[in-house]
Amino acid sequence: MELLLLPFRLIYRGLVWFANSPRTLITSYLVMIVVAGIIYSHVEHKSGVDSVWWAVVTASTVGYGDISPTSWQGRTLAALLISTMVLLVIPLITAHFASRLIVDDDAFEHDEQEELKADVRRMRALLEELAARQGISVPEPERREPVNAPGSEVPLWERSARSGRRRRRR
Repeated sequence: MELLLLPFRLIYRGLVWFANSPRTLITSYLVMIVVAGIIYSHVEHKSGVDSVWWAVVTASTVGYGDISPTSWQGRTLAALLISTMVLLVIPLITAHFASRLIVDDDAFEHDEQEELKADVRRMRALLEELAARQGISVPEPERREPVNAPGSEVPLWERSARSGRRRRRR
């Protein structure tokens, strides 16, 4: 079973690498346009400039109709170019740039979270020590599931909501 899944894992890893590099995305787009233009010029017997123009118009799915394939090889090439661009390259480019826009600059880094946890532990220890000096018993903290835990009682739409307070950037 592992052997059957190996090609899919390799394809997935390749797509992740591909999607995380804007230089690779743009380069692959340009290479696809040029290669499709070259193949089109040989199959349809058109000039190189016209073929690259056809590849750009076809890949962008504009389809002006000024140049169109007449042979089955040209039509197959057009179908492959459109499918690859619409189903793979354009979504990857869009997803890459969208993920750059969504980054939350106010989110705590892992080190900051660990520092906050350590501070809370130190404050609890000090509170317990002060309470012991005064003869007051401090109740044990109630154990709760993390807010984002699967199956937690917090509604899904509230799990990722932030308190609305923003911290200052250093």
